[in-house]
Amino acid sequence: MKQKLEVNQVSYSYHTLDGETPALSHVSFTVRAGEFLAIVGPSGCGKSTLLSLLCGLAKPESGSILIDQKPFAQTGEAIGYMLQKDHLFEWRSVLSNVSLGLEIQKRLNADSRSDLIHMLKTYGLEQFQEKRPSQLSGGMRQRAALIRTLALKPDLLLLDEPFSALDYQTRLSVCDDISSIIRSAHKTAILVTHDLSEAISVADRIIVLSARPGTVKKIVPVSFPEKKASSGENADGKPSGSGTPAPGSSLSPMERRNAPEFSRYFNQIWKELKSDD
Repeated sequence: MKQKLEVNQVSYSYHTLDGETPALSHVSFTVRAGEFLAIVGPSGCGKSTLLSLLCGLAKPESGSILIDQKPFAQTGEAIGYMLQKDHLFEWRSVLSNVSLGLEIQKRLNADSRSDLIHMLKTYGLEQFQEKRPSQLSGGMRQRAALIRTLALKPDLLLLDEPFSALDYQTRLSVCDDISSIIRSAHKTAILVTHDLSEAISVADRIIVLSARPGTVKKIVPVSFPEKKASSGENADGKPSGSGTPAPGSSLSPMERRNAPEFSRYFNQIWKELKSDD
């Protein structure tokens, strides 16, 4: 599978009148097309700074960032950035909110509007398209924010702790929903999170950063066995049309949390983080 993103020896510091504060030091990693990568590390290690570099809001002081083997400025690739807060505007309807990016880029037309309505239906928000954001639950608001991001058809999705503002129960449910949406859309995604359980439940690989200045301490591949469909059912639990065995499917984030491999990954990553203390 081809590399979608290559980060090569990237370093970055913040400069103020009081001096220089190194944030990242010689960070290198790759992300394959269609991969879901998670980044964890102690507070202040440069996780959000790294996302700012990946989307072009800041430029590395040294090193390079390549998308599809080209420098960021030359690719024309669309980057979707989902923040901690949904930033939906109360004076706009849900449909109007998810249309905002397309409006700004002057790409809102009959076809793109139809695509938006289809996504609202697919992700359970069709009946709320004329409602205001305050009439939605926290999880529904985050789904709307994701639809707004996906509407621009990004080649790479950056997720900066998008579930952190939700209560724990809602957070589990929305994490399940949104990771499933991203995987079904076959998007390449990078999630920054403080929550180790969240990272393990969604990621194909997890990058563990050191304390500031952030460096790559370890990259942990995450692998869970596929769930098997019962006899006479497809992988999604629906009856199959033939007597042949149905293929398995990936575990959902919630199912991963209940798998025996989960605690092994948690302990492994926790030890890496604690070694910084």
